[in-house]
Amino acid sequence: MFTRRTMILAAAALPVVAGADAWAVSRDGFVTVDGAGFRLGGRPYRFVGANLWYGAWLGMEGADGDRARLGRELDALKAMGVTNLRVLGGSEDSPLKNSIKPAMRDRDGENEALLRGLDVLLAEMGRRDMKAVIYLTNFWEWSGGMMTYLYWTNGGRYLDMNDPAHPWPAFPDFAAGFYSQAEAIALYHDHVRAVVGRVNTVTGGAHAQDPTIMAWQLANEPRPGGTEAIAAANLPAYYRWIGETAALIRRLDPNHLVSTGSEGLKGCIEQQACVVAAHASPDIDYVTAHIWPQNWSWVDPDDLEATMPEAERLVGDYIMRHRAIARDLDKPLVIEEFGFPRDAGYRPGTPATLRDRFYERIHAAVETDAREGGPLAGSNFWAWGGEGRPAHDDAAFHPGDAAFVGDPPHEPQGWYSVFDADASTRALIRRHADEMARITARSAR
Repeated sequence: MFTRRTMILAAAALPVVAGADAWAVSRDGFVTVDGAGFRLGGRPYRFVGANLWYGAWLGMEGADGDRARLGRELDALKAMGVTNLRVLGGSEDSPLKNSIKPAMRDRDGENEALLRGLDVLLAEMGRRDMKAVIYLTNFWEWSGGMMTYLYWTNGGRYLDMNDPAHPWPAFPDFAAGFYSQAEAIALYHDHVRAVVGRVNTVTGGAHAQDPTIMAWQLANEPRPGGTEAIAAANLPAYYRWIGETAALIRRLDPNHLVSTGSEGLKGCIEQQACVVAAHASPDIDYVTAHIWPQNWSWVDPDDLEATMPEAERLVGDYIMRHRAIARDLDKPLVIEEFGFPRDAGYRPGTPATLRDRFYERIHAAVETDAREGGPLAGSNFWAWGGEGRPAHDDAAFHPGDAAFVGDPPHEPQGWYSVFDADASTRALIRRHADEMARITARSAR
């Protein structure tokens, strides 16, 4: 039977020639999909990962970046057994009050300095045998995102997240209008072409031929809306955007995987049918899920310890439901974001016993599924703060701050970050990496 997989395998046998439709190269070194599992170099691929959204910013040249810190952060992550990084590859110059500056593009085109920062990041990751998942825009405001594409194309209208005049869920309901705004999508697709079709200025190789990249991701946490009524009305446009964008990426680059960046059920009006439809396209290679107990009110921030057991029950149920979806679709599953606050405050090195307990719960689920040969192939904690530190006593991000941590500008700096001083969390990540390596080695025999 002629399927997308047979088409890609056939393409891989073709000689490499110049031209946008002839990027096929040897599959050695690329992460591929085989049913509900990943493979790399002919062996099962399961990984321990992190989110490092700001990697391209550190990779910028001169005072705008910090390439020495980038190298140290990658070395620290590698030493912990982290081999997969989810990074931001699309940000938009925006009037939104919490959006990062500089951005990767404005209304008129690309910011070459930041794209070169991404080049440096990928080159340094390649030297360390790490894999990248690159998301190409954002549903949320902290990197400009879909709201900014709308602002560029609707006459200058936008909403700030958490604006008292437009409380939740006004922001996601407004931002989800992106999926039916053809001009906004066209600008976004211009960025997709610019990044996916780029030639790395450090290595001289095309992104489409770079095995450092594991996957392109349509967006960070795309949602069809905030309220059930708006989301339901947007579903046809949402599914069409997923299908058309995934197909565009596949045409530009048949060598890499494509994923949605979805939170799963929480980003899909709690409807399994929505998650299935969003991941059913043959151009979407695997299922994604994010887990945020405090953001989703599964724990009480004023009484984390007492409310933790119920949160753990909900986490277990959430993972189980997404494993079932992945099995039904016969595709791998990645928990590509999960986060929990430390016991109190935001400062590095302060106790994080409950966060460690939450991480261990995620790790145990991944390890158990790996032993059973299930679809849950890896996880990326949110997020690595490393050497970064909150710059201000109020732990807020102020315009001009450049000592990035894992928490984006709209969040308290240090809320979910894992810092280099967080010895207990780093140790348990290392233990998880060692166990995943043992499980993977046994499964490859």
